[in-house]
Amino acid sequence: KNPWPRLAFYVFCTVKGSLSAMDFQNRVGHKMGTGGPATDQEVAMDRRERLRKLALETIDLSKDPYFLRNHLGSYECKLCLTLHTNEGSYLAHTQGKKHQINLARRAAKEKQDMTVQPQPNLSAGPKKAVKIGRPGYRVTKERDPETQQKALLFEIEYPEVLDKVKPRHRFMSCYEQQVDPPDNKFQYLLFACEPYETICFKVPNMEIDKDGKKFYVNWDKQRKVFTMQAFFKDREMQELPALPQRPGSTQLAFHGGGSFVR
Repeated sequence: KNPWPRLAFYVFCTVKGSLSAMDFQNRVGHKMGTGGPATDQEVAMDRRERLRKLALETIDLSKDPYFLRNHLGSYECKLCLTLHTNEGSYLAHTQGKKHQINLARRAAKEKQDMTVQPQPNLSAGPKKAVKIGRPGYRVTKERDPETQQKALLFEIEYPEVLDKVKPRHRFMSCYEQQVDPPDNKFQYLLFACEPYETICFKVPNMEIDKDGKKFYVNWDKQRKVFTMQAFFKDREMQELPALPQRPGSTQLAFHGGGSFVR
């Protein structure tokens, strides 16, 4: 008879019995007492914990403007309005899609607001020029031979003035200045031109005749001389209107006799 089938059955039974008696706990690559290999969930939890510790060492949450710790001991994201139990959960949230989208929206909104807001005025204010002193001047008293009007002729010399600068003048009341005590009999005439100091003349407080033939202003660019001629109108004596009279006494008669003085 052929002995091979009986021999094959014997080998199969021997191998099966040895496998059932094998110690899987002490096999190669597995230490005694470790409790078996970790599951996928445990591996993920361990990885997140290691990443949390690494992030806390490299990232300072105190500088995050959206990180908030409430009175309950939990953590909140002020940008996304989400609640987190620990720092690792918040750090994981900051790397998520929702937080990144909100950051992009906030940056776009701030950029748009910056373009709409008016730009601040960066001007340094009025230009301060260095004064080089008072200009030379000459004042001449005049009188109109026909009307006998009094006049003053001012000639101010500005030899160092720039080509594009023109002298200016204005009349000032005695109450505007703070050098002399106010006197309503006089007014002040000011001449200004950079880089010279402003000069002032004390003239009678009379109305200036603005007639084109009598009020004359000229700036000679060649000679650098500013000329001004002003005629003063004579004061006219005007009578004041009469004051209203008090009503006189009126006697009223009554039918009953007698009278009543009002």
